Amino acid sequence: MILVACASVVAGLVGALTGLGGGVILVPVLTLVFGVNLRYAVGASLISVIATSSGAASSYVKDGFANMRIGILMEVATTLGAIGGATLASRVSTGTIAIVFGVVLLYATVQSARPEPRVAPSTTPDPLGEKLRLSGVEPTPQGPVPYLAHHVPAGLSIMAVAGAVSGLLGIGSGALKVLAMDRVMRLPFKVSTTTSNFMIGVTAAASAGIYLGHGYVDPVLACPVMLGVLLGALVGARVLVSARVKVLRIVFAGVLGLTAVEMIVQGVRGAL
Repeated sequence: MILVACASVVAGLVGALTGLGGGVILVPVLTLVFGVNLRYAVGASLISVIATSSGAASSYVKDGFANMRIGILMEVATTLGAIGGATLASRVSTGTIAIVFGVVLLYATVQSARPEPRVAPSTTPDPLGEKLRLSGVEPTPQGPVPYLAHHVPAGLSIMAVAGAVSGLLGIGSGALKVLAMDRVMRLPFKVSTTTSNFMIGVTAAASAGIYLGHGYVDPVLACPVMLGVLLGALVGARVLVSARVKVLRIVFAGVLGLTAVEMIVQGVRGAL
């Protein structure tokens, strides 16, 4: 269990820094390295995702990075999707879930490795975003920088898919959430990352209740995982403010790619 806790610390650290959630590392490590049944790994991961959000989000809100209004609005869509995904998970084979997990990781890998598009900032807010007052101010070394939210309906649609992925695979689905806010809604990257960390705990909580009801949450496994992820998330929250996220995401993309291939191969072979 000491090795499991150490792996969880790393997962929490990277998950907090990138906004992708620790589940993308935890689930493959628990199943492929420690031989944990996939559904129990997903259950433990969901508990750890709640810890990640609790540990990192409080710091991000205090520092003024996370946008609470956007997070709460988007969480409505992700929670509904998470409940549907978690319900479906109990009726799908572990091999199928592993393959879907691998495909999602491959998509996240490609998006993480791609350079961010240079889009000129627009001064025209989305009508829905303006009505809901979703604009905000990002703290920067040069001082506060205002930003606007764009394409809010499209962002809500992607969030619903992200929630379903979270419930099905036991991850925070932060990759989809960050992409929705960063690429579609055109929010600053650190705002997207921190708001994603704020959101993933609520999404995971909606799914964790269903996994708990089916008996897929093992306290002996979940406790060291949760404590390790919480410690990593707290450290990650302190590092993110000055971290060079671009370099970190490129390195992380390589890890995601290798994990994705392994999960797909194991799922096809029925080894999980």
